[in-house]
Amino acid sequence: MDWRDDSGRSLADWPRPSVAVDVALLTVRDQRLAALVHRRTSGYAAGSWSLPGTFVHEHERLADAALRALRDKAGVTGQHPEQLGVFDDPHRDARGRVLSVAHVDLVPADRLPDALLVPVVDGRAELPDGTDLAFDHAQILRRAVDWARALYRDRPDPRGLLAAVEFTLLDLLRLHETVLGTDLQKDTFRRRMLPGLVETPARSRGSVGKPARLFRRADVPDLTPGPE
Repeated sequence: MDWRDDSGRSLADWPRPSVAVDVALLTVRDQRLAALVHRRTSGYAAGSWSLPGTFVHEHERLADAALRALRDKAGVTGQHPEQLGVFDDPHRDARGRVLSVAHVDLVPADRLPDALLVPVVDGRAELPDGTDLAFDHAQILRRAVDWARALYRDRPDPRGLLAAVEFTLLDLLRLHETVLGTDLQKDTFRRRMLPGLVETPARSRGSVGKPARLFRRADVPDLTPGPE
């Protein structure tokens, strides 16, 4: 069907922006918040650092474009980023009018290549050459950090960043302090987290002093074998 409006113009006659996706993948590595970046090797802005991104193909879903960007730009597969927001500053890309539908996820570090992870300090990526991320990716990253901190404000490790299923409250506290970027009061943190935790019969090993209690998230099944 060749649709036209009252003035006789079709959709193709109207100026249209290009649509891109950019993906902010966050993790915690070495007790520091980190982000996945890549260095642009060719084309526009070659040599600069950016978040993995790509233009959306004509018959492609946004989610599929985000997965393609991760695969092609960073060699990362098996992730499920969600939409973070639309970044639509008319001057965000010097090549022309480009809207970016940013995506975000927070995943365990072992799912991401170490070589592409950089620390995030005060919402800013610490890049190897001291530069800033290309385009408005610094703004996207700051929004992604705010998203991650909202997740970790009231729920115990909702993205499963801790390597062990069972952990001490101190382990959990240190993780949340890393994501939130601030020190937390231990008693207040404990009261806030306990409704989402289950105490296990096990105790920590190898630490100085009295072994600490081990907990697991209440939404994680107990896989401890029962009595014969």
